[in-house]
Amino acid sequence: MTTAIYTHPACKLHEMGCDHPESPERLIAIEDHLIASRIDDLLTHCVAPLASEEQLASVHTPEVVSRIKDLTPQQGYYPLDGDTLLNPSSWTAARASAGAAIGATSAVLGGEIENAFCSIRPPGHHATPDEAMGFCLFNNVALAAKYALDVHGLERVAIVDFDVHHGNGTEEVFKSDPRVLMVSFFQHPCYPYSGLDHPAPNMHNLPVPAYTDGALVRALVEQHWLPALHAHQPQMIFISAGFDAHREDAIGQMRLVEADYAWMTSQIMSIAKQYSKGRIVSCLEGGYSPSALGRSVVAHVKVLAGLD
Repeated sequence: MTTAIYTHPACKLHEMGCDHPESPERLIAIEDHLIASRIDDLLTHCVAPLASEEQLASVHTPEVVSRIKDLTPQQGYYPLDGDTLLNPSSWTAARASAGAAIGATSAVLGGEIENAFCSIRPPGHHATPDEAMGFCLFNNVALAAKYALDVHGLERVAIVDFDVHHGNGTEEVFKSDPRVLMVSFFQHPCYPYSGLDHPAPNMHNLPVPAYTDGALVRALVEQHWLPALHAHQPQMIFISAGFDAHREDAIGQMRLVEADYAWMTSQIMSIAKQYSKGRIVSCLEGGYSPSALGRSVVAHVKVLAGLD
């Protein structure tokens, strides 16, 4: 099984201050843990292309694309909101993150690789068509899914979001598109305080309380996600892979561990093998405890690569 890691050097250059949890150290921790686990050499490593402005505009308004480009400072920081800042490398990093998701999708659909994990930042699932927010600039998973649908002509795709926060941006993009099924769980109440009010029929949101552990999450996946995924029969699956529901992560208050991420990945793999020719592209979202993040990504990638 050929599993690729997509990333780009610019993804480590985007930073929002020394105390910001969404930091370059996240990608360094992932790299270190992949090497320490001795699976790094068993993976295909790809440098992400940079997404074009035309590709970004497939999901985002021209105004938001231009805003991020034009407001990227030559030095220092520019705050888009209280949590989301631009530094001189942010425009390139955002294009690299989106380009990784699109490039991995192209490679999977072209048969060059079976699946991919995009080790990227800034993350994306909070970015709406007309707003960057919640550490996110462009919606990487949404751009990849749109690319698969509109460029490669797929008829049905699924997005699985297991971040501790609701993927409000992804839901906003696809809530009226029956080609896309989105399944997610998220801590509630928690930022961005969305996902509960009359979700569209193609959105399967599962709000859970703080301190929810893996046993409950596994039960919810079996009861809700899997029947919906079987009914949709996706031709490709995209994962918004947030690891901030880990019990060691200070951003959220859930209680998942590495084995839970491995189990969820195995369930997604089973669906992909049945309906999607094994085609999966997973994109990093949250996860802010470097050690827990690195260990969880290793558990996730081992299953993707058939090394578990």
